[in-house]
Formats: sequence, C-alpha cells, structure tokens
Amino acid sequence: MHENPKTFLSTREVAELLDVNEKVVYSLISEKGLPACKVTGKWIFPRHLVEKWIENHVLNYPSESPTTSSTLLVIAGSNDPLLERTIALFNNTYDDTLAVFGSTGSLGGLKALSRKQCQIATSHLMHSDEEEYNFAYLEEVLDGPLPAVVNFCFREQGIIIARGNPKNINSIESLANGEIRIANRQKGTGTRLLLEHELKKAGFDPARIDGFESEFPTHLAVGLEVLSGRADAAMGIKAIATLLNLEFIPIKKERYDLLIPKDRFFDRLIQRFLGLLQDKNFKELASTFEGYDLTMSGKMVFPSK
Repeated sequence: MHENPKTFLSTREVAELLDVNEKVVYSLISEKGLPACKVTGKWIFPRHLVEKWIENHVLNYPSESPTTSSTLLVIAGSNDPLLERTIALFNNTYDDTLAVFGSTGSLGGLKALSRKQCQIATSHLMHSDEEEYNFAYLEEVLDGPLPAVVNFCFREQGIIIARGNPKNINSIESLANGEIRIANRQKGTGTRLLLEHELKKAGFDPARIDGFESEFPTHLAVGLEVLSGRADAAMGIKAIATLLNLEFIPIKKERYDLLIPKDRFFDRLIQRFLGLLQDKNFKELASTFEGYDLTMSGKMVFPSK
C-alpha cells in the first residue's frame, strides 16, 4: 500500500482497483452510482468515495441508517428567481430527494455554510475593487478550508423604477435628491451592500436616503413596493423589473456563485444539482427571464489574483 495514496483516481486506475474493463467503469457510473465527476472532458474519481462505494456494495454490510442529508439538499443564501425555478426543476426531476432553499442573504448563506446548516450557499458579495466576488468574505467568515466556488450565473443589478419614470430617476445620484423613497433589501444581502457601496462612491451618506433602513426579504418584495407606489425605487435585478413590467436602470453585471464544501463536492445530491446547470431545461428556464448570462454556469471560479 502506498504511504500517500492519490486523492483522485483516473478511469484506468479505478478499473485496476475493481479489476474490470474501463468500459465497465462507465457503466458503473451511470447504472450503479459510482462517484465520479467529469473535468475538462475526463472522468476523475475521489478515492475515499470510491472506497466508501465499494464498502456499501458489500453483501450483508452493516449499513448506516438513512440520514436526512442523504435525501435532502439544503441551499441557503442570496435570493434569486432563476435559482428558485432551478430548485423546482431539481425536485421535479428527482422524486427520491428534495431540495429546499433558505433566503438568508449572501452573508447569511456563508454563516449557514460555516455552521454546516446547508450543503450549498449562494452569494454575490462584491469586493471593494469591484472586480472580484465572494473570496474575501469567505476568508473572513469561514473557519477551516475554503469551499469550492462554482458559478451559477451572471445577472444584471440596477435600479427598479415605475413605468414611465414619473420621478425622473436616471442614476444612483437621483436617489439622494431628497424626493425619492426607496425599498431596500435586508441586512446581510449582497444587494443592500451594493447599494451602500454605490451611494458612498457617489459621495452620499446611505443613512440619509429615505427608506434605506427598510428591509425586504427578496428582489420580488422590493419590486412589489415600487409597483404599488409605496416606494419610488429599489436596487434589484432586471429579471424582476421585467416580470413586474417596471423600468430598469442598469448599474452592475454581477457574478452569482454557488459555494460548496470541498469534502461534500462529490456528494450525489450536489452532483445532481450541478448537472442540471448543463441541462437544456435549465437553459430554457433562464430564457424565460431577462438579465441573465449563463456563459460560466457550472464552471469552477478561482480568485483573479
């Protein structure tokens, strides 16, 4: 036995381990749930999961009782309508498991991940340089190894305003003219932090903006405030503005990521969910919304510096 066994095995190495032909390995992936992941066109196999898979297929092996985590996928963090529709697609596709979402905001998702309360966190926390997302916050909030970062989408963030623009809002600066009331997202959300960043960059004190201290749980909720006339504007995504037939002033094209613990990355439920991001049904879902870019969906993201 090697003193330092490889963490990942190739198809050939798995075939040698199981004493089967390489073609049989591919059949075991599709038919018997052999843990594997395709990276740049090639299959790789986490050694510890392959060994666990072998143990679980031993006849009369004293298996553990089923746990909630084996059938329940918990996703927590930043709210997004395409994500919610994708979770519904997951549940319609797999009737032996259930995915649920907790709308906690990006920072709440990171904290839930740190406490092992979810398997996937969603986040779009922009760095102060306006170029990168999430990594600096991961280092600040999480203890231990940093999670894998997989892109879910890019999406357009901006100012949602009433149809016809009766308040003549055309920029972030317009929000500070003393005549505008806004609807804001709850504390800990990437959208609230983005609005605060943009106001400060423009030289305004966010606390002096009417409605800045308000807190609403979703993009849809702030959009409905604008639609009802209770607010004149709100920071939110283009998809919601279009859905509610409101107008939209673009501010930022942002990266919205999935954060996954590396030791859970190859879990069956997580791989199923990531697999949906390459499915035509997911792309068809996205086409029903405006303001999304799926160029990087399902791809690993690494720090730019």
